[in-house]
Amino acid sequence: MKLFQYDNFPQVTGSRVSLRQILETDIEDLIEISFYDAVRAETAQQAAEMQAKINQDYLDGNSIHWGIVDNATDKIVGTCGYYRGLDKGEGELGCVLLSQYYGKGYMTNGMSLAIDFGRNTLGLKRIWAATSQDNGPAIKLLERLNFVKTADSDDGEIEYELKQTNIL
Repeated sequence: MKLFQYDNFPQVTGSRVSLRQILETDIEDLIEISFYDAVRAETAQQAAEMQAKINQDYLDGNSIHWGIVDNATDKIVGTCGYYRGLDKGEGELGCVLLSQYYGKGYMTNGMSLAIDFGRNTLGLKRIWAATSQDNGPAIKLLERLNFVKTADSDDGEIEYELKQTNIL
C-alpha cells in the first residue's frame, strides 16, 4: 500500500518554522545530526548516503523525514519525522536539533507541526516517541507537547504516547 500520494514532498509551514524535504545542499550542515538505524554519520558522504536511504524509505511509504527550517533565516535547525508504524495507522515521532539551537523553541514548533500533519493529513490514530531515561530535554519536550509516559524498558529507554485529546 502506498501511504504517501503526493506529487511533491509535503511541506508544512508554520509562523516561525517550516518542515521541508532535506536537500543535497543541506547535508554539510546536518552531519552532526545525521542518523540512520541509530548510527551517526561522521562525514558528509556518510550523511548523504543516510539521507538517500531516508528518501527511499519515504518513497516506499515507510517514513517521512523533514528538515526543520527557521523561517527568518531559511536555515535548517534540526530534523523530525515519523519513522515506524505508518502501515498500522500510527507513527513513532523522532527529532534531533543542532546544538546551537537548543532551548530556543525550534523543536517545540517543529514537532507541533509534525503532530498536526500526522493527525490531520496522515490520519494517525496513535503517535508515540521513545528516548533515553537520561535525556531530560527530550522528556521535557514530550511532556510539553502533551505526551505521557507509557513504558520503561530495562535498557534505559522510555516510551511516550501523545494524549488523544481533541480528536473526534
